[in-house]
This record gives sequence, C-alpha cells and structure tokens, in this order.
Amino acid sequence: MASTQLRKGRTKSILMGSIDSALLAVEIYNKPRTTFRTEGFISMMIISWTKLFHAWFNHTIGNRYYYKTKSGTRYKRIDGERKAWELKTCISEYNKLEDDELKDSVVANLHFFIGLRNKIEHRHVDKSEIDSLVLGECQSFLYNYESLLIKLFGKGYALNENLVYSLQFSTLRTKEQQQSNKRALSREVKEIKDYVDKYRTALPDEVFSSQEYSIKLIQIPKVSNTNRSDLAIEFVRLDELSNDDIERYEQVTTIIKDKVVKTEAVNVEKYRFTSVIDELNKRLNTDLNQYDMRCLYTVFSIRPRSNDENADPFDTNTKYCMYDEVHGDYVYTEDWIDFLENNFKNEAITREFIRNSFRNDVRLDVEEYEGRNLD
Repeated sequence: MASTQLRKGRTKSILMGSIDSALLAVEIYNKPRTTFRTEGFISMMIISWTKLFHAWFNHTIGNRYYYKTKSGTRYKRIDGERKAWELKTCISEYNKLEDDELKDSVVANLHFFIGLRNKIEHRHVDKSEIDSLVLGECQSFLYNYESLLIKLFGKGYALNENLVYSLQFSTLRTKEQQQSNKRALSREVKEIKDYVDKYRTALPDEVFSSQEYSIKLIQIPKVSNTNRSDLAIEFVRLDELSNDDIERYEQVTTIIKDKVVKTEAVNVEKYRFTSVIDELNKRLNTDLNQYDMRCLYTVFSIRPRSNDENADPFDTNTKYCMYDEVHGDYVYTEDWIDFLENNFKNEAITREFIRNSFRNDVRLDVEEYEGRNLD
C-alpha cells in the first residue's frame, strides 16, 4: 500500500511505540555481552507486534479493540485501565477484519513465540544453546513484523535494521564439548527445548519449511579466491532461487538436518484416563477414583489442569502423558502407571497426602520420586 501519512495522534503514538519496541528488541539481541538475549528480544517483540495491531485497529475501527464485560456495556479494566486485546486475540481479529489474512506460517511463528514467552516468563535462562536453538524463528519474527508494518503503514516506516549472525569464538566444537553442554543444561532449559521440539514437530511440512516461520541459515566458509568485495555472509531468500539452486540446497540440507520419523500408528500402548484408574486399582487392589487421578497429574505437573483455559494443552511431560489433538483429550503411558504403582507400594505417596497436596496447591518434583522404584 502507499505510505500512510499519520498525523500526530493516538494511532501514530501507538505505532511509534511499536517501532521503538522492535528497535530495542534488536539492540538487546545484538549486544555481545547480553545474557538476557532471547528473553529480552521475545518480550520486546511481543509488545511490538501487539502495538502494531493496536495501531492498525485504532486507524481502521477506532477504539473497539478493548475487552468488554459480558453485558457488553462496560469495558474490562486492569488497575483502572481498559484491557486491550492481547496478541493472540489481535491475530484472530485481524484475520476476521482483513481479506488478506496473515499466512499460516506467520501465524505459526507468532503462536510459537507467545507460547515460548509464557515458558520463559518466570525463568532466568542465560544458556547460549537456547539463543542458537531459535535463531531462525527470531529472524522471521522480526522480518514478518517489518513486512506487516510496511504493508499496513507504508515503506516510510521501514526499520532498515536486522539481527546479526553472532560471531563464534571457535570454528570447531568437539563431541566432548557438545556433550558437556548438553549435560550442563538446566531442567528449565530442557523444558524450553522440549516445547520447541514438540511445537516444530506438530507443524505441517509446508509451514515448517517456510521462510515466514523460520529463516534457515547455512554457514559455509568462502574459499580464498572469491571476489574481495564479496560479503563474508550472504542471506538469500529461498523463494528467489531457481529450481536448480533449490534442488542443490535441498541436497546440502539433507546432510545436516535432523530427520523426523513419522509412523502410521498412533497412541500405541497408551492409556485413556479411566483405563489408568482401572489398571492401577487392579495392580494395587485399591479404589482410587477420578478425583485422585486429577490430584496426581496436577500435583506432579505432567499435564495442565483441566480447568485452566489459558494453558497450552501440549505442555505435558511426554514421558507420562501426551495431548491427543484429534480427540481433544490426553493419553497416558505405561511409565505413568508404573511410576504411580511404585510410589504407592513404597508408601512414598498416599491418597491422603496427594489430596492434601492438591488442596494446598503443592507441586511435587516428579524427578525426586522417579528414583523411588521397587527393588
């Protein structure tokens, strides 16, 4: 669209706040000594995206991007301020209002960071493994933002900024170093990595492979006889390559990319909620019921609480429980039944103890109880 000339006013004020947040996100990410890199970048970009949508809504539909009470006559308020749509709602409302909807890959990238932000909000993660793990998604997060910014308000608001590819202090990392780094990962970092892996695996191939979801970079040292004016690193859009170049690119990436193995069978050797109760009662000769099972999965945090509407259903401990998206419920593993059987038989847990823990909102460390197996 042609550049939208905004006069001083609410829309321009919101838009400039959005742009400032994006520039600050880039500044945080590109500082070499930053230890809050990924968390800071994501937090500022979430704000930036949200304000971008708010600016557009204010420009097109006025101040109707605020939540109202059930009666529809009053605004919901937080600390006296009207509660505006959060990013997830902005995405769905934008697609309802605009004929040219956001691409599925753009939406997938946004939802990825909304979930990741929720994961890291109460954690301090300063491991470089997380930074490199989501580099591609971070780059797309920024590029998608600028693309929509230009589309909605014109090229006059282009950022002309980008993330740099971080310099490495060593050209080689030995297997021992890689294993050491993996062992050093904290439990919280592992939980974040599990979230990233599960989210990527669940994406359709065409979404995961798109540049809008994640920009894939290959670092190949250039030989010494290249043109001396060449850039050390060049970024090439996949959709601008010829068919021959794309074929060669695919041949290279098959050498280095992880293979995701898909099988036709699903939920093999998995148990439904009531089947867990039946099997456990048979093994223990007891009368545990559905309430006890809810207490157990909540106390040990193997899946979200059933009444938590804001929880990510895929946020499970996959060793014990997985979300079945097709049927909209959860399935449980043999390991979960064995885990409960062992701890009940060893008297590490009792029905009353679990119920009291649930009532008092106590969470138990599942790893602590995993070592209490039967002889």
